[in-house]
Amino acid sequence: MPRCAYRSHGAVSVALKATVFKADLQIADMDRHYYQTHALTLARHPSETDERMMVRLLAFALYASDALAFGKGLSADDEPALWQKDLTGAIELWLDVGLPEEREVRKACGRANQVVIIIYGRGADMWWSQNRDKLQRQTNLTVLSLPAAGTQALVALASRTMQVQCTIQEGLVWMTVETGAVPIEPVTLLRST
Repeated sequence: MPRCAYRSHGAVSVALKATVFKADLQIADMDRHYYQTHALTLARHPSETDERMMVRLLAFALYASDALAFGKGLSADDEPALWQKDLTGAIELWLDVGLPEEREVRKACGRANQVVIIIYGRGADMWWSQNRDKLQRQTNLTVLSLPAAGTQALVALASRTMQVQCTIQEGLVWMTVETGAVPIEPVTLLRST
């Protein structure tokens, strides 16, 4: 049952809690020669969809390292979905998913060595056409687009406890669980120089 956050003028405001998902993610990335298993905890914000959460998991698989971590995402405006920091706290990689505002992407490019935006969903093509010219000026920015059919199919793989195998070869990603597999081929719209 949700807990009461505060009372104001007779109305009750309820603080909704994040739903916790656990994923054992086995990665075989033949493109990067990265083979590792990660025990991950994903907190799904109450306003986050299963599709976005699974795209975050896919993003982790694509850029996995021991230092890559989930940010507060939807709970904090100044944090991405994932990021990697060095020992001094400097941001090496800023990785966000969805359709962020162009000015927020430029701001991230000023804060991090590398920025990756993974766009998906119905508005992805329109977002790219509206922001392409301004974003192409950012030399440390990569923009990937995921096909809608693939990200929607990822939803069927979501469960509170997941055993996920991710195989990446020649740009094609296979996300596999006991009940099925989903192939996704990210399209690179912009690559950092």
